[in-house]
Amino acid sequence: MLNMTTGLTIWCSEAITLATVLLLAWRHDRKSPAYLIWALGFTVSAVGFALVAARGLIPDIWSIQIGNAVALLGESAWIVGFRVLDRRRLEWSAFLPPAIWLIGVSLPWVTGNFANRVIVYDLAGAVGATLLAFAVHPGDGRREPARGQLGIVFVALACFCFGSALWMVLAAPSLEEAMIYRGYMALGYGLLVIIAIVLNGKLLMERAERRWRAISITDTLTGVLNRRGLQESYEILVGKGQQQQQKLAALLFDLDHFKKINDRHGHQAGDAVLVEFARIARQFVPRTGAFGRMGGEEFVAFVPIDEQSQAEALAETIRADFCRVPLLAGRTLVPATVSIGVSIMPHDTVSWDRLISFADHALYAAKRAGRNCTILFNETETAREPDAAFAADEGELVPTLDDQIHALRRMGTLARM
Repeated sequence: MLNMTTGLTIWCSEAITLATVLLLAWRHDRKSPAYLIWALGFTVSAVGFALVAARGLIPDIWSIQIGNAVALLGESAWIVGFRVLDRRRLEWSAFLPPAIWLIGVSLPWVTGNFANRVIVYDLAGAVGATLLAFAVHPGDGRREPARGQLGIVFVALACFCFGSALWMVLAAPSLEEAMIYRGYMALGYGLLVIIAIVLNGKLLMERAERRWRAISITDTLTGVLNRRGLQESYEILVGKGQQQQQKLAALLFDLDHFKKINDRHGHQAGDAVLVEFARIARQFVPRTGAFGRMGGEEFVAFVPIDEQSQAEALAETIRADFCRVPLLAGRTLVPATVSIGVSIMPHDTVSWDRLISFADHALYAAKRAGRNCTILFNETETAREPDAAFAADEGELVPTLDDQIHALRRMGTLARM
């Protein structure tokens, strides 16, 4: 028959094994201190339960008061680990479990009665499990399947501990029965914690997958979306826009004379210009849109709009703000401007290739027009007012570049400093 000492010994071995696994995980990824905190939690818990299991071999104050407090301190470490994982501030409530035990065990009718000590310990454990359930709940509202499952396990653990305390109160078992029951309780507690650890591993895998996905769609220099991220965001915007019957604008940005900036001031200065432009543009692009780097010195923003003036105002705001920002390479002022090509298409006819192609036409015209300006290419207006300069059907002459610029001026707007 299982007794308390055997159950606690089994749980100690499980806790040490889990602590070792978490410690190895922390050594592999030292940017995640939560691994180390959880490993310390299991180590502390194992030490506490080992002290409790050694009752009769060591003084009672070590096996009862201190041993159980140390075991509950392990729960506190798990709570702290989850808060550190989500970068939330620590709260003193994490140390409620050992505090409840130390206060309870100091009462005369608890100190000398095994059943009463079990009741106090289980109530402290129930509080700890409840705090764990709250700690798992994300502070920023993220919905991750593993978090919900972990919350359910910790709630079940809290009910398990509270139910054990209630059974001890109602059943009033003898000392021998209580000792046997406590051994099974230790195993049940350990089983639920192991399930929680498995789900926690699933949570960490989900977080790692999300982090690597974010890296795969982010430009490493500027921190904005890369081309892949832009394409994914474009698909999402098109789907949403079809439901709202909006238009989609593409703002194509190209930093003027960027090669000269690199040649004259060095690539470090060029990188600084790219980073600064990305910072400025990103703060003006609305959250309903997407902004990223297409490659080199070229950026693009996709913005759902209702009126053409919205796209024009956004482009000019970014252009004017970027012109005003002083950029320094050492003590030398780096002059930097941006040319912008804008295209607008209805959501029901929009396509990536056409939208970018039209914006590229407008951008090329802005470059030819002297740079540091915005030119709008609006396919809707083109359809209403066709121009011979863009007629390139079989048998007709291909238009000259000057003709294209002239047509773009007629179709859109040209804003210059």
